[in-house]
Amino acid sequence: MYTYTHHRKVAYHETDKMGITHHANYVKFLEEARVGYLESIGLPFQLFESRGVTSPVVGIQIEYHHPSTFGDELFIAVVVTKYTGVRYEVAYEITQASDGAQVAVASSKHCFLAESKVVSLKKACPDLHETFSRRIAEA
Repeated sequence: MYTYTHHRKVAYHETDKMGITHHANYVKFLEEARVGYLESIGLPFQLFESRGVTSPVVGIQIEYHHPSTFGDELFIAVVVTKYTGVRYEVAYEITQASDGAQVAVASSKHCFLAESKVVSLKKACPDLHETFSRRIAEA
């Protein structure tokens, strides 16, 4: 399975009064990483949207293991773990760039929509389905 690694630095405004990254910001980090993953396999969001297809989050789970703070460099490993043509699931591991400490693990679930209805990517956009299927399977 293809794994993409997203790099980002924690900004000051993403921390709370205690000086640690506020938990809600991790959802944004995951979305940045998912967008980067799709771009890395040649399927940027703009391509889906130009074809009338969107891919909303329908579920998300995050387990926090180690805090991050302002200025920390994070690596977010992203892999699509399941794809049915209609839905897909993504796994994430966030680690500290400095020492590899596991900050969080997460997963998200997504579907494909066209005209506000769940659609099969294989039927709606066969070429995008083919690229998605092929690229996520690559080592």
